[in-house]
Amino acid sequence: MEENLYVCEGVVIPGAELSVVASRSGGPGGQNVNKVATRITLRWNALASVALDAGRRQRLAEKLASRLTVGGEIVIHADEHRSQHMNRESARARLAAMILDALTVAPDRIPTRPSRGAKRRRLAGKKLRSEVKRGRRTPADDD
Repeated sequence: MEENLYVCEGVVIPGAELSVVASRSGGPGGQNVNKVATRITLRWNALASVALDAGRRQRLAEKLASRLTVGGEIVIHADEHRSQHMNRESARARLAAMILDALTVAPDRIPTRPSRGAKRRRLAGKKLRSEVKRGRRTPADDD
């Protein structure tokens, strides 16, 4: 039984919804890799979760569409550490960060216009650059 995963204010995933499976990790590592199941696979069904209301569930489904399985699960594999405990914590942290990122609403952009002074400075800089380049030309290039 996993403990609850705190994502943000108002979003806490119950530990019963998280499925954790340990398996052997690949890559170099000698005897430890061959004997100990340190790789963690964390699964969470986002579309059937009671931790999210309908609006958040819809937003999560749109933002993480490429990460969801056909059944609506998010699957995270963690095998960067040598211990199962550290990989479990890493997978939980990555899941929480992924959910928080997907649920964060970006503020609407307020369109602005450059000021008259900014336009004047930009054109002055372009004119100066043009003069520098004109000064580099050979006399035959001038028309």
